[in-house]
Amino acid sequence: MKAIAEVTPAAADAAPEQEWRPPSYWPFVVPALVVVLAVIVFPWVFTIWMSLNEWKVGSPTTFVGFANYLRMPNDPRFVEAVGHTLLYTALSVLLPLILGTFAAVVFHAKFPGRGFLRGVFIMPMMATPVAIALVWTMMFHPQLGILNYLLSLVGLPPQLWVFHPGTVIPSLVLVETWQWTPLVMLIVLGGLAAIPTEPYESAQIDGASVWQVFRYITLPLITPFLFIAGMIRMIDAVKSFDIIFAITQGGPGSASETINLYLYSVAFIYYDLGYGSAIAVIFFLLIVAMAALMLHLRQRTMWTEIGSGA
Repeated sequence: MKAIAEVTPAAADAAPEQEWRPPSYWPFVVPALVVVLAVIVFPWVFTIWMSLNEWKVGSPTTFVGFANYLRMPNDPRFVEAVGHTLLYTALSVLLPLILGTFAAVVFHAKFPGRGFLRGVFIMPMMATPVAIALVWTMMFHPQLGILNYLLSLVGLPPQLWVFHPGTVIPSLVLVETWQWTPLVMLIVLGGLAAIPTEPYESAQIDGASVWQVFRYITLPLITPFLFIAGMIRMIDAVKSFDIIFAITQGGPGSASETINLYLYSVAFIYYDLGYGSAIAVIFFLLIVAMAALMLHLRQRTMWTEIGSGA
């Protein structure tokens, strides 16, 4: 044992130091890292850099610091676009959530032809935005549109729809609701399918009404799915561009001009790339803030403890 103890330290000292080798997974990580840096990180860094400069196409860049950002509160068209964006987003989230939840409850029940009707109901979300915009533009026509014809059948006066500043945003929200209510329905249907049957059986024994079952059993249990659907709809609605641009191009005047459309006008019509980049940065921060608010509300509901606390 003594001989072994004497040999071991000497052998350890004589052993060469282990050479460092890069991890074997680096050849797989590096291409993905390069793509992320080139596609995501670099454009945002370049956008922030442009927002700190006065840069118009055909003119040299001039560093102006935060002047482009300080310009926004004094820009009435930008302030108006923010209001339009918030109104459009709120309505485009609220209405599909209500109608999608109602449709999910209806299609969750068992009745003949349920599968076929589900397939028909989700068809609007499969259509391309430009095709939808063209069809709805014809439907909104004050003289030739079918919507005013339907209003005349029930004795209501014709409307100008997207051709009047007071009704253009509700009309665009109608298109958004028609297209994306099926998405909310599918998400809520997944939640309804995951609910156990025992609470409903107990409620039936206790003599609960249909509204009481929905209010105290169904709604609390599908709340997490509603938050997911609401977050998806909020992010999609706040950056909506194609439907609005194809139908109204922000008109009449600027009555339906959202931040996205105003950003497009500043950058690609007036070629003010510096100010447009500043708007893009603020627009991104607005989306992040709204998503963070939704996550905060989701955490405050503590829906994961509903089952244990009931």
